[in-house]
Amino acid sequence: MVVTFHRHTLAGELLTLQLAIVVVVLVAVGALSLTQSAAEFDQVEGRRVTALAEQMAGNPLVRSQLGRSASGETIAPLVQTTLTQSGVTSVTVANVNQKIVSSTNPTLVGTRLPLGDPGVAVGRGWSGELMVDNSRELVAQVPVLGAFRHNLGRQLGTVMIGNASPTLWQRLVGASSYLLTYLGIASALGVFGSWLLARRIKRQTLGLEPREIAGLAEHREAMLYGIAEGVIALDLQLRLTLVNAVGRRLLDLPEHCVGMSLTDLRIEGRLYDVLAGVDGDAVEAHDEIVVRRGRVLVMNRMNVTKDGRRLGSVATLRDRTELAQLERELGSFRSSTELLRAQAHDFANQLHIISGLIQVGEHDEVVHYIRALRQHRESLDLALTSQVRDTAVAALLMAKSSLAAERKVQLRVSQRTALNRLDPMDSADVATVIGNLVDNAVDAAAADTDGSGAWVEVELRQDAASVEIVVRDSGPGVAPELAHEVFSRGFTTKAAQEGGRGIGLALTQLVCRRRGGEVGVTNTPDGAMFTARMSVRHLTDEMTEGTR
Repeated sequence: MVVTFHRHTLAGELLTLQLAIVVVVLVAVGALSLTQSAAEFDQVEGRRVTALAEQMAGNPLVRSQLGRSASGETIAPLVQTTLTQSGVTSVTVANVNQKIVSSTNPTLVGTRLPLGDPGVAVGRGWSGELMVDNSRELVAQVPVLGAFRHNLGRQLGTVMIGNASPTLWQRLVGASSYLLTYLGIASALGVFGSWLLARRIKRQTLGLEPREIAGLAEHREAMLYGIAEGVIALDLQLRLTLVNAVGRRLLDLPEHCVGMSLTDLRIEGRLYDVLAGVDGDAVEAHDEIVVRRGRVLVMNRMNVTKDGRRLGSVATLRDRTELAQLERELGSFRSSTELLRAQAHDFANQLHIISGLIQVGEHDEVVHYIRALRQHRESLDLALTSQVRDTAVAALLMAKSSLAAERKVQLRVSQRTALNRLDPMDSADVATVIGNLVDNAVDAAAADTDGSGAWVEVELRQDAASVEIVVRDSGPGVAPELAHEVFSRGFTTKAAQEGGRGIGLALTQLVCRRRGGEVGVTNTPDGAMFTARMSVRHLTDEMTEGTR
């Protein structure tokens, strides 16, 4: 047998809670009503029994007969008449010794009158609750004073008239009519109010039940902290409404940063522009490159809207620092591959020429052509290796020269170039910077060629502790408003054409700054000039020879 437990809906839970509140309120109101009823009974009936007792104590029959022998039989008719006419519970008369001489309860005759206050025995009146014959009554005790010359003003006895106090059940029965009315009205208002409240909450929670909302919150937390990318959400006031652990680590944010604005977090520059959407609210988001405290971050920002109303924005962050470092480490292999491809293409063209000369019988021309090619290659190698003694950098420049030639761009090395052999780690970083700057320069020069010949010039200068790299091109230059942002944006010519996805210049700046240097760009009459400086270790001749 399977027992199915039905979960209560939000409306049912609210109704139950409302009814519980209504019941608690009604119990409190009922208790207050019973307390007021008791107080009202004591006040009204207290005055009535006091008035009846004073009236009977002042009756001439009582004042004349009390104190005489057989006074009980004389006063008994008056006691019964008072009981019948007033509807009280008990009427009792006692002599000066507080001995009951007449009572509506014959069993009390001859017993001592219970006094509510000692002052009653000396002629003072009193009213209040008192136990009379095992019954709690609201009584009034009034002294009987003499009216004749021989006993004028002297206390002759006491008259006590009492009315039984209603029990709790009797008071509830008496108040049941309006209590039931209150209960009905309160229940109806509670049901209607809980229904309205449930509808309002349903609209605000998109019709979800509390357990579903809790499940969504749990799934959101699991998703945010289970993905490898950083996620950061902002409202319209640029305050953080959500950030996961990866996003907080990548942006180096404090632990309790939710609720703080970008200004409070001291986020500025390019990172602020990307998160705030300063560049515009494009519908199609694209990747943006941001350098943040030594990290190369790829960010993607999207606006969040609902029913045409903008709610804020969400940005994702990916750390591409390791990818950039891997690109730097593989730079030498890529350069070798590009060099081989370019040389293969060049050699294929030269073989076609040699083949054609042989077919037409120009054997002497074949010999002269081959000698010219060998002398040209030797002169290039000798010129380059005499200025650039680091083999990795020299190989990179040769590869870039062949690739540039394919794109109709002349890559030349300045006559002022002088670079000694570097430490392998320094050589890898210098090659990374040169490769990125040359790639951007070749792209710019090739895109802006007007037929007069595109060119890129590389100049390398070295002192005891640093290397300066200068790359000039014949391209269109860099717009003045972008001169200070091209490195933080990760800007390259190719990246600009593909939506800003390049990381070449961002990686260049990262390498230079890590080595205590900097990179900048200025415009010249011919095009753009990029200048990078970075510190390197100095290799002595002995170390150089040992390396060889």
